[in-house]
Amino acid sequence: KVPVLILSSFQHVLNSGIRRYHVAPALCQRAKVAMSHFEPNEHINYEKLEKNINIVRKRLDRPLTLSEKIVYGHLDDPAKQEIERGKTYLRLRPDRVAMQDATAQMAMLQFISSGLPKVAVPSTIHCDHLIEAQSGGEKDLRRAKDINQEVYNFLATAGAKYGVGFWKPGSGIIHQIILENYSYPGVMLIGTDSHTPNGGGLGGICIGVGGADAVDVMAGIPWELKCPKVIGVKLTGKLSGWSSPKDVILKVAGILTVKGGTGAIIEYHGPGVDSISCTGMATICNMGAEIGATTSVFPYNARMKKYLGKTGRADIAALADEFQKNLVPDSGCQYDQVIEINLSELKPHINGPFTPDLAHPVSDIGAVAEKEGWPVDIRVGLIGSCTNSSYEDMGRSAAVAKQALAHGLKCKSKFTITPGSEQIRATIERDGYAQILRDVGGLVLANACGPCIGQWDRKDIKKGEKNTIVTSYNRNFTGRNDANPETHAFVTSPEIVTALSIAGTLKFNPETDYLTGADGKKFKLEAPDADELPKLEFDPGQDTYQYPPKDGSGQHVDVSPTSQRLQLLEPFDKWDGKDLEDMLILIKVKGKCTTDHISAAGPWLKFRGHLDNISNNLLIGAINIENGKANSVRNALTQEFGPVPDTARYYKKMGVKWAVIGDENYGEGSSREHAALEPRHLGGRVIITKSFARIHETNLKKQGLLPLTFADPADYNKIHPVDKLSIVGLADFAPGKPLKCIIKHPNGSQETIMLNHTFNESQIEWFQAGSALNRMKELQQKSS
Repeated sequence: KVPVLILSSFQHVLNSGIRRYHVAPALCQRAKVAMSHFEPNEHINYEKLEKNINIVRKRLDRPLTLSEKIVYGHLDDPAKQEIERGKTYLRLRPDRVAMQDATAQMAMLQFISSGLPKVAVPSTIHCDHLIEAQSGGEKDLRRAKDINQEVYNFLATAGAKYGVGFWKPGSGIIHQIILENYSYPGVMLIGTDSHTPNGGGLGGICIGVGGADAVDVMAGIPWELKCPKVIGVKLTGKLSGWSSPKDVILKVAGILTVKGGTGAIIEYHGPGVDSISCTGMATICNMGAEIGATTSVFPYNARMKKYLGKTGRADIAALADEFQKNLVPDSGCQYDQVIEINLSELKPHINGPFTPDLAHPVSDIGAVAEKEGWPVDIRVGLIGSCTNSSYEDMGRSAAVAKQALAHGLKCKSKFTITPGSEQIRATIERDGYAQILRDVGGLVLANACGPCIGQWDRKDIKKGEKNTIVTSYNRNFTGRNDANPETHAFVTSPEIVTALSIAGTLKFNPETDYLTGADGKKFKLEAPDADELPKLEFDPGQDTYQYPPKDGSGQHVDVSPTSQRLQLLEPFDKWDGKDLEDMLILIKVKGKCTTDHISAAGPWLKFRGHLDNISNNLLIGAINIENGKANSVRNALTQEFGPVPDTARYYKKMGVKWAVIGDENYGEGSSREHAALEPRHLGGRVIITKSFARIHETNLKKQGLLPLTFADPADYNKIHPVDKLSIVGLADFAPGKPLKCIIKHPNGSQETIMLNHTFNESQIEWFQAGSALNRMKELQQKSS
């Protein structure tokens, strides 16, 4: 049972009083190679990985996939861990943690609440989410530093006190920084952002989680993950012409849909892999989040070795060469599902609008858009983001732009460029790419997430105006980029975005169509060609990293009680031992409900460290099935319609518990745990849906809520917004045992339905304690 093992972990962490990493003892005997040059004393332990793999392989008596090697190689107890894909929960020991600034606030607030003196594994904070795109990189960065000074100071001082590295604003996007400095073949890294799988481009298992999961790992507690299934994607042929790595994942998204990868790791393999650059592999892994995958990964190869060498980590590549058999799949390994894609036949794709799995060949999108009534004129083209902001991406886009400039053309659409990191920005400035992109009409934004996450002060349209944008981003949910529900956003590769922005219309196919130059002559764009890595070394640009001091115990972390941006956490109430009776329904959601619908980003990012303030955006984007409107629900106590957060606060004030009813894949999208913290804070107890996205379901459990699914999905139609619900049988709450739900209709009639759950024993203890953090504190008290 879990508690004894957790207890021993806490005794180790609490009694030592010093920083200890579980990877530090028994260092690799063949060579001591640092995980990162920022952490010279923390070493890669491939021998431990190999030992664990051999234990598991002997137990299972079968060839292993690469995913299994890395995941099972990080088991807390490989000799005794029960292993069954898709069923058992694994207890794992990740190598490191990464947090972006929007989610790091809540993660560090929770870590502070744990009472522990230092993080137990190497951890970093990255400032990339709070910089709004407005007028250009330098100005926007200065403005962000001023507006967010309180938050940046909190994160910097908390990092210094608890031993966490701090990447200052302007450093770049977390996933690019990780690829450049921290990911390596065979690493297991968890990050508080759903696009953490980007690191799979360097052969690591990098998984997006909520802040509470990060706290577990930083506290030295084994981290739980349901044993993933493995979907194999076999790549044959070779990329060429206008086809790019982005088209691989756009094609896979069209095949698997937004929930087809749920509970699985996507493992790419086959002879086609070697035709893709390391950063291209990262692009493919990054957007695997859009199909619900736990993560994605590529096998170690020469393209990764080349990238490691160019980013100053040739020593890691040499060590990976030595242990390569553990960094590729075994011959004859079995996948739960196999998809085959011939890269030689793959055509450029563009996906959207409003969902990233609506795939179209670029050659078809103009006709499809006209048929569907989507605007074909492109208002803005945007390249960059954590998905596509590598040196190669910028080079291919510049190659397209250069051809247009040679014929006297500039972009017809507005055009923006987001470098992925300070290193990328400095290098593309030195090598001339940035100037070419400016010359064609582009605006270079800050090294940050920007419009991709809604941090865009867009001025060229009015809210509600129907328009089209094309991006090289990863998500295109309604209103995500600019808060305008009428913006039709399409995702594609950076070079296709650049070509379409020059043409100004979705009806342009760069493979076959001609443009008219300034001299009146027609010309066709040639497929772009660019170096995957710079010929010279990367220019690191400005130094933006803050090392944690060896001893941060004297560091003060300031959180003002009157702050509107930060708020220390109060523990949630424990379960009272009773059934949840006569709960009101806050909202019955119609259709897609992502974490953007549950807890919007954009202007709300400023409140990510203040739970009560950010709770004012709870479910404001979700559509109420009762009236077809967003942010308008009936107050069952007053019978008046009003905003969702106000109604939830009223119920809480009156001491009434409430539930949410959702549809398929509820909570897809971002890893933001605020989408779970907010309903808990405002009095919610149960979320009942047809199905959940993985990260959100875990986040709900961590905060003491009950995420439940209809045993019969048709029962969704039995519940009406005016009903009352009771969840009975909680005294016998047990793994694998469905819970009974009694639906009470206003006319006095009742119906009983069954609800399924995926709780294991330790997760049930989270519910009983009121949250995972409460349970952690209970174990601390027992160990002291």
